Amino acid sequence: IASLTKVVATTALAMLLYQQGQLDLEQPVGDLLPGFVVGREPGSAARHVTLRHLLAHNSGLPGYVEFFRTAHTPAALFRACLELPLEAEPGARTEYSDPGFILLGKALEVLKHENLATWAHREIFELLGMSHTGFCPPPAMHALIPPTEEDTTLRMRCIQGEVQDENAWLLHGAAGHAGIFSNVPDLLLFAAEILAAARGNGCLFEASTIEIFSQRQVPPSGCRALGWDTPSPNSSAGRHFSPHSIGHLGFSGCSLWIDLDAHVAVVLLANRTWPDRKSQLIREIRPVFHDAVREELGAAAL
Repeated sequence: IASLTKVVATTALAMLLYQQGQLDLEQPVGDLLPGFVVGREPGSAARHVTLRHLLAHNSGLPGYVEFFRTAHTPAALFRACLELPLEAEPGARTEYSDPGFILLGKALEVLKHENLATWAHREIFELLGMSHTGFCPPPAMHALIPPTEEDTTLRMRCIQGEVQDENAWLLHGAAGHAGIFSNVPDLLLFAAEILAAARGNGCLFEASTIEIFSQRQVPPSGCRALGWDTPSPNSSAGRHFSPHSIGHLGFSGCSLWIDLDAHVAVVLLANRTWPDRKSQLIREIRPVFHDAVREELGAAAL
């Protein structure tokens, strides 16, 4: 479920740092990652990009870049990410951005002086009992993990037990945008913590943190909260999740939706990229699946 890294690791760690007073949402990215502004014009819009912008996917950075095509080391990939030109003014548009979360993951490591994988394991997965969740599963576990695709363009092998995302693979399998492996029971443990916290009974998060990070950000036409997505018209969450819901999708077909009003969470771990990435049927399956689950639970009563 590599792409759900964004909420179960990167966003969750940002939430922890925020409630501990160590993360300022308005801090410029360039303060933590000087390479993001060095060499740019003095009035460059990049100098105004903040951590809030990265979390809200409204920084103006592009949605996706195939860094792995030209970068051959983690340092080269990260440098290319730092030097990306903005495609819009910060806050002007909402567009999901992998580069934005690559930078966010690195910024959090700078704040914490620790790598993302170690920190996430100790501060989140271990404390919540998520014993089957983590970055870079050991080789002995690979056969137990379903393959994600037959890679015919880069690694030239079946991708099984290693991160599917090529940029994350070049970053040794652990990055701010991808790399986590998990299962449904573990993700429901994480969702249960979010739901408990929203009611003031969490062991990691405070209710005020959930409220702040679940609020939609600018521009008003967008549906992104801080690190989280929220239901939009024709949402993958289907027809029954309330406006006070948060969630996220993964490229390979996985999703997590949490209804903070109904106190319901639904995890879907699908594999729409096997054996290749051509199928888009997941767009039809997700809302139907979520509607069926909610209706079985009694959506009308919720």
